[in-house]
Amino acid sequence: MRYVSFDKLEEFMVKTFISAGLPAEDAAICADVLIESDKRGIDSHGIGRLKPIYIDRIREGIINPITKIDVIKDGPTTAVLDGNNGMGQVVSKYAMELAIEKAQKFGMGMVAVRNSNHYGIAGYYPTMATEKGLIGITGTNARPSIAPTFGIENMLGTNPLTFGIPTDEAFPFVLDCATSITQRGKIEVYQRVGKDLPAGWVIGSDGEPRTDTEAVLRDLVTGGAALAPLGGIGEKLGGYKGYGYAAVVEILSAALQGGAFLRALSGMSDGKKVPYNLGHFFIAIDVEAFTSLDEFKKTTGDILRELRASKKAPGVERIYTAGEKEYLAFVERTETGVPINEALEKDIEALHEMYGVTI
Repeated sequence: MRYVSFDKLEEFMVKTFISAGLPAEDAAICADVLIESDKRGIDSHGIGRLKPIYIDRIREGIINPITKIDVIKDGPTTAVLDGNNGMGQVVSKYAMELAIEKAQKFGMGMVAVRNSNHYGIAGYYPTMATEKGLIGITGTNARPSIAPTFGIENMLGTNPLTFGIPTDEAFPFVLDCATSITQRGKIEVYQRVGKDLPAGWVIGSDGEPRTDTEAVLRDLVTGGAALAPLGGIGEKLGGYKGYGYAAVVEILSAALQGGAFLRALSGMSDGKKVPYNLGHFFIAIDVEAFTSLDEFKKTTGDILRELRASKKAPGVERIYTAGEKEYLAFVERTETGVPINEALEKDIEALHEMYGVTI
């Protein structure tokens, strides 16, 4: 394992995006979102996605490197934007900034986006709100990969429902997770290190769990496998709950903005690759519209501290709250840099051969 500093890795990504046709300002936004994932230890959504999710799709004509944002509707507290198949990070940052601006004026703001692409780590956008003392919420649909409870067909995306809440601690409360047990990015991490999947993450077309990582990644695209929703396969452990939350995110990511949904997000049509046309939503809530920010942050911090101080299971050293592990990873990686394994090195070398960019 090699380690690369934040600055060097971010610079490499900025230059790569520019070489792929992005304007410098947009390249900086996209790289900032990706490096934030690497900083937080979320290796499934950082540098590992630069080539396969963004650069390869730009080169295939699936993503437009020039992001043109159209305002379809704009009201005091709401707006609808069209990303015109541009970079998801660019339209999403604009959308969250707009939601924050509306919330600061009127207490709450919500912006819906259509015709976008993968927007990176979902937690990036609510954190934009927490930095200004606001609550932030976002969700996005994605290419089909989750089977509904009692089904085997991948219909829903991993559809994260993500919250960012300011606290009086060194880091905000950030709940950023898929509505499936796992997501494709984590399976890709298992693939890069050559590990089988835990049983229960994926269901096969025969209704049985799948653990064969390489084949699962192929079959998630062809329909031969599907991710299980939060709670797992069937109803026994509450799989219907994850299925329900995934459906909520799908509706809010498509119905409000007149966007595509479910199987229309597969990225394929008549056997050919096509744009994904994803939808997102962004919500900002001004705490001061309800109570003082200091009081809110202290109460939130007290809740989290009491949770961490509660009785632990035998053999367990500590209890965490959402966003804490990512903060600790940030502190550690500030010193060590971002770990780059052999598979990532190959991607970086491939990008070097394409554009001559080096770390």
